[in-house]
Amino acid sequence: MRLKRLELFGFKSFGKKAVLEFTSQITSVVGPNGSGKSNVAEGIRFVLGEQSMKSMRGKRGEDLIFNGSQSTSRANRANVTIVFDNSKREFPLDFHEVSIAREVYRDGTNQYFINGSQVRLKDVFELLASVHIGASGHHMISQGEADRILNANPKERREMLEDALGLKVYQYKRAESERRLEKTEQNMKEAEALRREIAPHLRFLKKQVEKINEGRELRERLIGLYRVYLKREEIYCEFKTSDIADRKHVPASELADLNLKIEHARNELAKESAGDEKSQRLLDVESKLRGARARHDELSRTLGRVEGMIEFEEKQLRKKQESFAHQEDVPIRLGDVEGLQSTIEQELANANDSDDIGYIKGALGRIKDAVRGFIAHHKAEAGQKTLTDADYLEVHVLREEKGKVDEALRGVAEESKVMEAEYQAVKSEIDQEKEHSRDTERALFEMMSRRGELQATLDRMRNEEENLARESRRLEEELNEAGILLGRAVLDFSNVQVSVEEVRGESRDAQETRRREIERGKIRLEDIGELNVKLDTEFKSGVKKINHQFGDFFRLMFGGGVAELFIVKIEKRKRRDTDLDLSDVPGDEDSEEEEENDEEGIDIAVSLPHKKIKGLQMLSGGERALTSIALLFAISQVNPPPFMVLDETDAALDEANSRKYGDMIENLAKLSQLMVITHNRETMSRAGVLYGVTMGTDAVSKVLSIAFEEAQEVAK
Repeated sequence: MRLKRLELFGFKSFGKKAVLEFTSQITSVVGPNGSGKSNVAEGIRFVLGEQSMKSMRGKRGEDLIFNGSQSTSRANRANVTIVFDNSKREFPLDFHEVSIAREVYRDGTNQYFINGSQVRLKDVFELLASVHIGASGHHMISQGEADRILNANPKERREMLEDALGLKVYQYKRAESERRLEKTEQNMKEAEALRREIAPHLRFLKKQVEKINEGRELRERLIGLYRVYLKREEIYCEFKTSDIADRKHVPASELADLNLKIEHARNELAKESAGDEKSQRLLDVESKLRGARARHDELSRTLGRVEGMIEFEEKQLRKKQESFAHQEDVPIRLGDVEGLQSTIEQELANANDSDDIGYIKGALGRIKDAVRGFIAHHKAEAGQKTLTDADYLEVHVLREEKGKVDEALRGVAEESKVMEAEYQAVKSEIDQEKEHSRDTERALFEMMSRRGELQATLDRMRNEEENLARESRRLEEELNEAGILLGRAVLDFSNVQVSVEEVRGESRDAQETRRREIERGKIRLEDIGELNVKLDTEFKSGVKKINHQFGDFFRLMFGGGVAELFIVKIEKRKRRDTDLDLSDVPGDEDSEEEEENDEEGIDIAVSLPHKKIKGLQMLSGGERALTSIALLFAISQVNPPPFMVLDETDAALDEANSRKYGDMIENLAKLSQLMVITHNRETMSRAGVLYGVTMGTDAVSKVLSIAFEEAQEVAK
């Protein structure tokens, strides 16, 4: 069954007719705040029979009707129609398409239609229940209601899970059986009153027993024929049961193999998540590389200053040479030169042993001061008339300093190159591990989806077995009821005088009617008991399956931790009185009983990784959103609804969790059709069809089919 089309007219902000075609497994609806996109989800909730005005953001039916604007007149009614593809006959209707429509008028009157024919709300609910779409709305998550299941009490959670597991149909059957049982009890009271009325005539009817015996032969013959028929049906049921058991072997084996592969993939993810050591190593190398680059920049600046000083001193030296070209040389004392040389060599030796840029710069300054002092002294001595060796010595010292800075600069450059290579190698290893981790996560999602498909196949086979068992019981009940009806037919066989027959016939009919009603009452009680057992068994089995999926999705969303559902008891007292006089019927007697019943509800326990948080009340808003998403997707994985509507359930997710959410809805789309209302770019990218909802100056919402790039602009 597929959702084909949604039509809205006069509903809330849709003053004009709007149509959405659902041609993809994932359809995304985007639009700015206040444009009316959430009204699309509320329109689906409305047409499926929602009775709570609060859940549709209104107080009365009139609030759901378009109220008009300056350029558009108001509507007198709101109509929403939803159309399903029924080519596979999932709905118990012989139509290729099934449409459900609902209209509401300003006086609050509601009308419901199925394929154009007016029906009751009960008929709509029963039709939807036949395809596991119930009143709890687990398949529709409205804006801000992502954690509705977390806020519910245990009893409400149980009802949501029963609805999600498709158990509503059993509840309808149980309610119908209880209604018929009440009717049977009323009929038994009326039959008892009639029996008391005709009791004086019973002795006359005893004489008719001989005539009843004449009908026993016919009854036994018919019973024999029924037994032959039932035997043949039994042989057929045994053959079908054997065939189903053979077909169950293959998916069960594949399911076991998938469980092993999923466990292996989880172990791989756990190993890859422990990559903190390489990340720290990358940070250390990056820090050293920044330090080396800083030293390189400092040495480059020092080299520039030294080269500038050399150029300046050489210019000064040339000027002095030109000035003193024709002057007589003045001798310099050897002792003074040797003293200057000793000072310079000592400073150079100390600077050569140090890697400290500050110290090297200080040594250079001291050398400059010594050379300037030497020059000043000999200039004064020579009377400013000679060019001394000290003038050449300063240039020589600066060139030696430049050489040392060049050598240090080359060393730092080589060190930077080595660190850069190491940085790139470590970064490449980390990137490869991240890519492998993403591949492992995708494979894990695919295996989990396949496991859900196999589990669904096994469940269908179990349902076939149960249907065969129910068919066998039905045939046995037919035989019993046929015996009761045959007893009544034998009464009609009697042919006595008219006056006596009327009285005796009334008496016999009263007795047989009473006995038949008693038998039927017993059958109804047995049916109710079987339905209660069936509900309890199916519910506990479903909770177990949901628990398994809930734990898996919770660990994926949080990277670990524990989450589970467990059944709790809710005390309730029940009193049943049966006020019937059955003293003359064997095995029946007046009864009055009072018993205590404990209803069962559902509670939720969570434990986050690396946090001392145990309980829903301690979760933050984002953590509650992630937990709700994990639970809702687990429910949908176990018993997929035909379609789901998710209204901004991804609003609280960051970028990393948005990608996980996108992967999860893609896998969920293999089982259910999705309509997602979102502002999230990642969620939009997973949709096959995008609709934009806009609102113009006329205050009317319009629906447009748009491309992905346009959707990002519309959503702003």
